[in-house]
Amino acid sequence: MEEQVQEVITKLRPFLLRDGGDVELVDVDEEGIVLIRLMGACGNCPSSTITLKAGIERALVAEVPGVKEIEQVF
Repeated sequence: MEEQVQEVITKLRPFLLRDGGDVELVDVDEEGIVLIRLMGACGNCPSSTITLKAGIERALVAEVPGVKEIEQVF
């Protein structure tokens, strides 16, 4: 599952880079929780929650079977 998650993140990365941000995969646990770290402009952006939930989480849940949720780590 971790490899599939990384593939989706790789697809999304150009959109984050365009806005001065980036994302790092920290871990995927056995319960389907994905831990990510938003970096650059995304790390302290007021819209980071929207990016996290409406963007990254939605894509991962749709494309990777078993992913249930994303949590941001700092």
